[in-house]
Amino acid sequence: MRNRFIVSLLFFMSLGLWAQPSSVINSPLQTLVGFSSTASPGRSIVQHPAVIFAADFESSDFAEDWDEKRDRDGEVLSRVAIADPKHDFGQSLKVKARLGRNTGGGLTKWFDSSEELFIRFYTRFDGQCDYVHHFVTLRANKGLKGKDRWSGFGGAGLRPRGTERFSTALEPWGNWGRVPAPGKWNFYSYWHEMKASPDGKFWGNGFRVEGQAPIHKNRWICLEFMLKHNTPNQSDGEQAFWVDGQLIGHWRGFNWRTHPSLKANALTLESYVTDRWTKQVENTVYFDNLIIAREYIGPLPTVTSSKQ
Repeated sequence: MRNRFIVSLLFFMSLGLWAQPSSVINSPLQTLVGFSSTASPGRSIVQHPAVIFAADFESSDFAEDWDEKRDRDGEVLSRVAIADPKHDFGQSLKVKARLGRNTGGGLTKWFDSSEELFIRFYTRFDGQCDYVHHFVTLRANKGLKGKDRWSGFGGAGLRPRGTERFSTALEPWGNWGRVPAPGKWNFYSYWHEMKASPDGKFWGNGFRVEGQAPIHKNRWICLEFMLKHNTPNQSDGEQAFWVDGQLIGHWRGFNWRTHPSLKANALTLESYVTDRWTKQVENTVYFDNLIIAREYIGPLPTVTSSKQ
């Protein structure tokens, strides 16, 4: 029993063991000005030429522009208006997971990729929300049709081939219950050069930044992350993320892929909850103002009736 406990402990520790250092000092991303703050008066920023996809959840058929919806029995995803002193987003996406009944849900969009991708969204954790297992994931697939568009999904515990898939997810991480729920922000990434865990399997490598405060509940948070594709077989890829417009982490030197046809081209927006660390029965997360773009987007001005 003691040996089994030690093996389990090493396994769970290994999920954070391979966290790579990040430095934002002298990062060129520090000086970026988002086009969200420079949009022309009277013109929605979704018309900006850098925008690939945008979702504000105002339509009653909020999933119409997405390619896949995961909503068991139609009880997970809905829309709601949230009163907030800094933002009036109108309708927002509500994701409510119930332990014992479902694992939450979400939406997936496939899109035409770009050398650099920027994903911005707003999220809000309900005051009673516990730990969330998986959150917002960018996946690389072989293509956009048929079986190729699914090549970036699945494969937990397996190291992907450089021609097959890679992924990175911006997620809250609770450090095995040591950080108050929902945790602190980190990247959870799979690619062909990822490091193995002591059990010999390949669970996502973590990329974390020291000194972060725990994530606040009951308020809107602006999150944005960037992925730069590498030149195939060269280690010039990157990833970075911002919280409320502040660059938190920037990592370079990734060999994400070995073939140019493999591109990050699918985004899953979800709150996936399991009972591994979560004890709260109902766990609610909100999303709004999502944009996929080729340039840095940045936060919205803090004004009422703000959209996109």
